[in-house]
Amino acid sequence: MTELLRLWHLFRPYRGWMLGGFLIALVTLLANVTLLAISGWFITAMAVTGAAGVAMNYFTPAAIIRASAIARTAGRYFERLVNHDATLRQLAGLRVWFYRHLEPLAPARLQQYHSADLLSRIRADVDALDHFYTRVLVPVLVAAAAGIGFFMFAALFHVGLALLLLAMLLVAGVAMPWLTRRLGVEPGRRLVETQAELRRLAIDGTQGLSELLAYGAADAHAARLDAVSHEVVDRQLAMSRIEGLSAAAVGLCANLALFGVLLFGIPLAREGTLPPPQLAMLALFALATFEAVAPLPLAFQHLELTLTAARRLFAVVDAEPAVTDPPGPSPRPTRNDIAVRALRFGYPGAARPALDRLDLDVPEGSRTAIVGATGSGKTTLFNLLLRFWAPDAGEISLGGAPLAAFRGEDLRERIALVSQHTHLFDASIRENLLLAAPNAPQGKLEQACRTAQIHDFIAALPDGYDTWAGETGVRLSGGQGRRIAIARALLRDAPILLLDEPTEGLDAGTERALMDALRVLMAGRTVLMITHRPAALADMDRILVLHEGRVVEQGTHAELLGAEHYPRLLGLDAMLAEVDA
Repeated sequence: MTELLRLWHLFRPYRGWMLGGFLIALVTLLANVTLLAISGWFITAMAVTGAAGVAMNYFTPAAIIRASAIARTAGRYFERLVNHDATLRQLAGLRVWFYRHLEPLAPARLQQYHSADLLSRIRADVDALDHFYTRVLVPVLVAAAAGIGFFMFAALFHVGLALLLLAMLLVAGVAMPWLTRRLGVEPGRRLVETQAELRRLAIDGTQGLSELLAYGAADAHAARLDAVSHEVVDRQLAMSRIEGLSAAAVGLCANLALFGVLLFGIPLAREGTLPPPQLAMLALFALATFEAVAPLPLAFQHLELTLTAARRLFAVVDAEPAVTDPPGPSPRPTRNDIAVRALRFGYPGAARPALDRLDLDVPEGSRTAIVGATGSGKTTLFNLLLRFWAPDAGEISLGGAPLAAFRGEDLRERIALVSQHTHLFDASIRENLLLAAPNAPQGKLEQACRTAQIHDFIAALPDGYDTWAGETGVRLSGGQGRRIAIARALLRDAPILLLDEPTEGLDAGTERALMDALRVLMAGRTVLMITHRPAALADMDRILVLHEGRVVEQGTHAELLGAEHYPRLLGLDAMLAEVDA
């Protein structure tokens, strides 16, 4: 039960709310049992005294009954109020806790997870943990505390009847939960996993619907989705059957306890050992006490759901980050040149390293382009420069300081990135721009967008800068999204600029306009650009050609036209051959 101990530790900030919820639940239960037991005693006592023609004090029991009824009603309300408030606080705290542990793992350690699976963990699995407090912890603590009190109260009147009640409570509150826990382990575990698979398929099908329709695979995907949906229903039916069995068993135990008290208590009443009003009270008391243990079988049945969800969260949280920050403060170099020495890096399970003893220098304020075939290590180099990964060997330095000495956030404050896969959040254009400079005034936003040649387009929109960009910027074209990314980089005002295929996939006119904006962005900055577009390469001070993780050619655009790899990578080899002919 390591997961339960870890959850208990995570809930430490909310233990005051949890204690309050437990006490209110306990008081509500005691009020309900008291109401039923005293009512049975009061009615029987009134009948007995009326038949005997004697008087009795009915003010005190009547007051107890009224107080119990009020306490039960108020307790139900405040129990739900406090417990739901505590649960919502716990879930909010868990999501923040999970995201804080998730962030250092990105992007290296998260590549093994599907985005839909991560969404399922941060939403559905966190939601499933509310069972721990409301359906497991509170019912168990209330049942334990109340059960001890119930036994001691019954023993005041007759030890034998108290032991009988205790035995039936143990069957309903211990044996049945143990049995339902055993029966619910496998269905509960598989239900969580199948629900996660269902969510993944649903998200995949929604995001890739156009491709599924284009290739005629929509029916096959729908069939798979339907099969997993039926499997989820089967798991839920299995859990429902166990729930029904446990509820029936608890009801049976309650009625057996009532029958047992009457069976053994009636002879005691005839002998005069146990007054009839007390027998009626104990009989109804025995029946009412099972309210304490009634939630336990369901709680332990759903315990596996909670544990499986917790394991899925802890599996992500316990992963070691690919890069760890140094304990001390980051260096503060006065230069912005980049030096790479004998750099080696390989992805887990890859046949060969992505970078193999790479050496390069990027002087401060220079413009360096990197060209290479897919898999040559271009994007890997950027990931290492951003400290998303740590090199296996060799060193990268910035301004003479080793990159490993920088904390990730401090390093990335000095770097701006513009790529072909610009991510725009499902928010307004203004909010997407403010990611780079949260306190930037409107004038600064407009200045950056004018430089990026996107201000006129934004200003013409009905809502201007408050226009919703849509999920992943779906309401904007590729060129518009990249201009917003350029404006974001301008707002960041970082001395180092990384450009990853910023003009890839754009038509010639959009590419020219984007390059005009990029030239302004590159001015005065140390620039590294990955590109295969001749229009962008012509502006570079130096071009490096990567092949299997090494620099095999370098020079200017004009110098490399006669090289071996460079013309072929740009698709210029056939054109140059025709010119030579």
